[in-house]
Amino acid sequence: MQGRDTDPKYYQQVMDLGQLLNRMDVYQEEYNSDTTFVFGGSKKPMKLVMFLDACEHISRIARIIRQPQGNALVLGVGGSGRQSLARMATFLTNYKIFQIEVVKNYTMRSWRDDIKKVLMYAGV
Repeated sequence: MQGRDTDPKYYQQVMDLGQLLNRMDVYQEEYNSDTTFVFGGSKKPMKLVMFLDACEHISRIARIIRQPQGNALVLGVGGSGRQSLARMATFLTNYKIFQIEVVKNYTMRSWRDDIKKVLMYAGV
């Protein structure tokens, strides 16, 4: 889902990996200062350590979701950073993200309401 009205960040080949790490740190600061990114939930600031593998994963996810009908399944053990990397890639592509938060009293009705919200947002 398209999100903020900001300058597009074009996907281009990186020659200097140090410059990539610095740019990702700048993007993380932008993410933490942006308040319009998440709809239907709360936005928590990220404190990622941008190392080369993380930057490569963010780039891959961003490249995939920018394609028409692009989607990605990100697998890994808990605490490996899947959610944070996906959030960062979504931010870089100027999309909004919606995450269903399952809480103690979450029911099938809650699930339907969340799906309704996402479909209405995507359709409007």
